[in-house]
Amino acid sequence: MTDTIISSSNQQGLKSPLETTLPFTLGDLKAAIPAECFQPSVVKSMYYFFRDIAVIGLLYAVAYHFDSWLFFPIFWVMQGTMFWALFVVGHDCGHQSFSKYKWLNDLMGHICHTPILVPYHGWRISHRTHHKNTGSLENDESWYPSSESEYNESGFITKLGRHYVFLLAYPIYLFMRSPGKTGSHFLPSSSLFKPSEKWDVITSTVCWSAMVGLLGFLTYQFGFMWFVKYYLGPYLVFVVWLDLVTFLHHTEPNIPWYRGDEWTFLKGAISSIDRDYGFINNIHHDIGTHVAHHIFLNMPHYNLKKATAAIKPIMGDYFFESNEPIWKSLWRSAVECHFVPDEGNKVYYTSHKLKASTQK
Repeated sequence: MTDTIISSSNQQGLKSPLETTLPFTLGDLKAAIPAECFQPSVVKSMYYFFRDIAVIGLLYAVAYHFDSWLFFPIFWVMQGTMFWALFVVGHDCGHQSFSKYKWLNDLMGHICHTPILVPYHGWRISHRTHHKNTGSLENDESWYPSSESEYNESGFITKLGRHYVFLLAYPIYLFMRSPGKTGSHFLPSSSLFKPSEKWDVITSTVCWSAMVGLLGFLTYQFGFMWFVKYYLGPYLVFVVWLDLVTFLHHTEPNIPWYRGDEWTFLKGAISSIDRDYGFINNIHHDIGTHVAHHIFLNMPHYNLKKATAAIKPIMGDYFFESNEPIWKSLWRSAVECHFVPDEGNKVYYTSHKLKASTQK
């Protein structure tokens, strides 16, 4: 148990509740939220998109002006963070919460995601699978735990990628998915997709390939160091942000995972945790406000804080949030969250080190 996992009701350290049946329903939570929270605004969504684009453009202009290796590392961190912010706007598009119009959502999703090498429809569909199965050991799509026996039998490369260099995992995930699963986000024949989604996948793959081609052409024209300075550096920071935030959404010793019939959509949806990223919250569109998003995934990001305030009193001890520094949460989860027990319908992350310490 960690003293930074707090409930909304008493602000003290708590273990996850053990009851099989939740004391509230999805309807209870929805009824508590103001109706306007579920309504997307094209004006607001466009504002956040153009705000991000303006900052990205300004940062490129400043970097080009200085053209100094003293400034480029700073630029990479700032621009990579803005790439991540732009991804979050595209994330709303993928959930159809950018607007009420699917054509506009998909158009803006491609505009947001293609420049940062995310295949919009391929990612949208796999992300939908994640949301439909959050917290399910059998069916979740990303950042799900392995069992203890699977962990013990896994090789060095698997452990290295899954537990030590996972902050660079996203590009690999796009091509190979998570350990134990097969398929690619770029091929309509992948098991990720239905036959009816073929042309969506092809469209996004063509857009992604065109972006790769553009980067290749610009690198040919201006040299490899141009690519490193103006794209690769920010892109790697973006990848770290994406992996960091999604890892911390679902990786925590006190958050339960479910097997078989013990899993329900609502129990899985609340098996997540809100985290505080400080001033970055305002830059990456409050993506750390995650529990409400998993319960109502079609809610625009700019309404999540209001919705969270409405559901916390109802959820009580079932609402999890952390106020500890992000680096500390990252270290603790990376060290303590290696696998779940082989048996049990409701299980929690642990590690050999953590098990040994509790058995003393």
